[in-house]
Amino acid sequence: MLTSVAEAPRRDRPAYRNFAVTVARVERRSPTFVNITFTGDDLADFGTAGLDQRVKVVLPLESTGFASFPDGEDWYTQWRELPGELRNPFRTYTVRAVRPDEREVDIVFACHGDVGPASAWAGRAEPGDEIVLIGPDEYGSGRTAGIDWRPGDVGTLLLAGDETATPAICAILESLPEDSVGAAFLEVPASGDALEVRAPEGVDVRWLARDGGTHAAGSAGRQVEHGALLAPAVRDWVVRHLADLGVTRAGGDESAAALAAAERADLPDTPLWDVPAGQSLDGACYAWLAGEASVITGLRRFLVREAGLDRRQVAFMGYWRRGRAELE
Repeated sequence: MLTSVAEAPRRDRPAYRNFAVTVARVERRSPTFVNITFTGDDLADFGTAGLDQRVKVVLPLESTGFASFPDGEDWYTQWRELPGELRNPFRTYTVRAVRPDEREVDIVFACHGDVGPASAWAGRAEPGDEIVLIGPDEYGSGRTAGIDWRPGDVGTLLLAGDETATPAICAILESLPEDSVGAAFLEVPASGDALEVRAPEGVDVRWLARDGGTHAAGSAGRQVEHGALLAPAVRDWVVRHLADLGVTRAGGDESAAALAAAERADLPDTPLWDVPAGQSLDGACYAWLAGEASVITGLRRFLVREAGLDRRQVAFMGYWRRGRAELE
């Protein structure tokens, strides 16, 4: 039987490390989402903190597989020093489920054909395929590294994101206390992408499918773009519900000025990522936003400058930028 986290000794092990795994099962959950279950003996020590736990999925090179991919705590520096042709591509994903007793980890991939290397790989994945996960060590000293859900003791929760954030939002929803109050907005490509998820009765979960409409002005027949449904839905909910729920305007000119300074520092090649260092303001509202950077930036600006939330109440993660691959 595995030792519980509370009882296990904290050995001198890195927070994140390599796990060599193979594909155990592939399950298409919807037109967009594919759940891939990975297995491997080493997964008995994979971190179980859950929530929006980020990991790196390292993809094989066609000619050499993982022969040149470095192991150890300083893997990234060593990877950067390799010749371009020997660098395995990798992408960031959120863990959907961990079963250490069964040596299994689930990751849900949003597949868009061969647009990117991870989507292409996931669309063709079969049991037995080898992969490398870089994730948390359950018995390392930093097992919660890569988790940005830090709400504190708040009264109201707001989660919003596109398909790249859907696995994380679903995992967070299923971890919430039963008396939680708030809303979750998930914008996805197709109406069939609404996944089954357990959420407290007081949390309104809304799936927004981009195949269900078009732009309102002068664009009849065009597919809805990223954020065209998410942004107005979040704005409408905030305007209608925060005052009714007794959430006070904790921000103001000082918080808005701090946000403006942070946005001026956001450079084109800089990942957009701003997570409160500690816990948020107790008793207030906590917002967790993730997805396409420009959409999430706009929502953060609205919450701080217009809705009056303190910047410390908003966790913001630009998972990707329109027209650009993930920065490595």
